[in-house]
Amino acid sequence: MTGPVDRDAARLRLQIGEASAALLRLQDSSPAAATALVRLVQVIADEAARTPRFAHALASALAATGETPTPAAPAPRKVPAARRGKRAPGPFDPFAAFRDGGETGLREKLAPLDVEQLKDIVAEHAMDYDRLAMRWRTPKKLQDRIVERVKALTTKGDAFR
Repeated sequence: MTGPVDRDAARLRLQIGEASAALLRLQDSSPAAATALVRLVQVIADEAARTPRFAHALASALAATGETPTPAAPAPRKVPAARRGKRAPGPFDPFAAFRDGGETGLREKLAPLDVEQLKDIVAEHAMDYDRLAMRWRTPKKLQDRIVERVKALTTKGDAFR
């Protein structure tokens, strides 16, 4: 007996095959467009697989355009053997706090949080790029990391605007 996950996987494989056939047809008439489209889809899919927040935003954007993405079970994450449990979600979205109140507003919202709550934000938004922040025990260092990453990610690409 096949479960819903097996059916979803089979449906996805079929859709990938249909997309591959369409790209091969495009390759015949416009090789540059086909190559660019393949690269674009690869980048988007890789980022969505790496960043749950981006995957959610992408699904929301597609739903807003009238596309109805089929809800699929999230791919199981590879969890290291030593890890005991999943961290709780952060108490608030630091990007929204930065957008609303700037750096000072974000720092004000971070100030009352304890180390574990700050680590929840770091983990939820993948801000531990160097694998050091989750070992820190001082709120100030964690607050600085969150502010640094939020500012960097929020202003990324401003030179092109």
